[in-house]
Amino acid sequence: MPEVTKSPGLEPTATERPTLPRDESPDANYRAKAEILNNAIQIIGMGRYQWQLFVVIGFGWASDNLWPIVTSLILPAVSNEFHPSKAPLLTLAQNIGLLVGAVFWGFGCDFFGRRWAFNLTIGITAVFGLIAAGSPNFAAICVFAALWSVGVGGNLPVDSAIFLEFLPGSHQYLLTILSIDWALAQVVANLIGWPLLGDRTCGSAEGCTKADNMGWRWFMITMGGIAMIMFVGRLVFFTIYESPKYLMGKGRNEQAVEVVHEVARRNGETSDLTRTELDAFDQGEIQHFTAANVVRQRLETVRFDHIRALFDTPKRAWATTLILVVWAFIGLGFPLYNAFLPYIQETRGAEFGDGSTYITYRNSLIIAVMGIPGCLLGGVLVELPGFGRKGALSSSTAITGAFLLASTTATTSNALLGWNCAFNFMSSLMYAVLYAYTPEIFLTKDRGTGNALTASANRIFGIMAPIIAMFADLTTAVPVYVSGALFIAAGILVLFMPYESRGKASL
Repeated sequence: MPEVTKSPGLEPTATERPTLPRDESPDANYRAKAEILNNAIQIIGMGRYQWQLFVVIGFGWASDNLWPIVTSLILPAVSNEFHPSKAPLLTLAQNIGLLVGAVFWGFGCDFFGRRWAFNLTIGITAVFGLIAAGSPNFAAICVFAALWSVGVGGNLPVDSAIFLEFLPGSHQYLLTILSIDWALAQVVANLIGWPLLGDRTCGSAEGCTKADNMGWRWFMITMGGIAMIMFVGRLVFFTIYESPKYLMGKGRNEQAVEVVHEVARRNGETSDLTRTELDAFDQGEIQHFTAANVVRQRLETVRFDHIRALFDTPKRAWATTLILVVWAFIGLGFPLYNAFLPYIQETRGAEFGDGSTYITYRNSLIIAVMGIPGCLLGGVLVELPGFGRKGALSSSTAITGAFLLASTTATTSNALLGWNCAFNFMSSLMYAVLYAYTPEIFLTKDRGTGNALTASANRIFGIMAPIIAMFADLTTAVPVYVSGALFIAAGILVLFMPYESRGKASL
């Protein structure tokens, strides 16, 4: 079993005082019970179950980046074959699906639990990704892109909640390291896309037929097949338990204790946690898990109790509002540039004399590789005393914007490639920290809802990107200026976040 190591912030002698949201509502007993569960998980340590979970949760991280990249990579080939009047409609359809997925799965996992969402999201993606390979026209590929994106949109809101709720506090930095799967997905997509899309698709719309343009269809089959393997791996080869904090938050203390003991057994450890320890903090008559209480709890969810809880104190309302704005700005800035990167490279590369399809996808692969070290660096920076999550997120977001603005100075294709590599390195670092920091600032009982709200803000503003692209000239630097400014603004806003979660187990 891997040795359990402690984050510096968890040591009794640590001088820095991390801050996390506290349950300041009348039901403050939730906080005490969450800390009991945190202690039980910490005593069990980082073992076999969590490392297996690290692998299968990585599938969700990979899918979240893989499929938007799939859309951007096939966009030139699809446009050449189907001759749509407004090609960015494909990206718009994708972003609408991502929004629906974020809302449905994100809010839903606080309603019906994490397990169903955990397994179904990738399954939906795989099925519609495979079907999309047979699209007879542009409208069909847009519909299928929206449908596979409904699955993709639920991955991060659900998976980040599950993983964080099983992690010992000493290992919460792994939520940042998980983003290496996000970066690897970009490499895999571009590595597979380079030969299929670079050599087996039409170089222009003139005379482009289905037979000459089969590369993007083979690419969709390959990507859908990978997603199906991920789905089967999760469903067949791994048993996911419901989050003990989710169960505790629903009043199901006995089941929460059973899950903790099962995790301990899987890790070759034992736990002395008892239901009595949790029941001691329940006020009044203990609510049993009956059909009537299930209905009552679900009606409470419909009354938006989880949303209100995110704004129930001034400090928590400020934190929730700020993180929503940060996600929204990034949601517009990132796809405004990244979703059209192959197209931008091809058109601007043509100005520089090397805009061939082969060079375009080769450069996309080079750019993708730069995301891997960015994610690894993020895992280091978030644990630095005096820097932590806020410092890493603020600096990486602002520098991402600066690199985008600098890319407008490129006068050669290689210079543009260099700036794009720097952008992807820093944006991967940014996302690694953002995906870890966001769920940490929400209480477990409201985490799915909080993740859903941030993801929804991200996707709503993401929908605006293809709309802007339809009316803006992507061959000019204007979209890049807008994107860069949004990143810099988001980086500044992070500095005003009231919580720093470095070295503190989430509640």
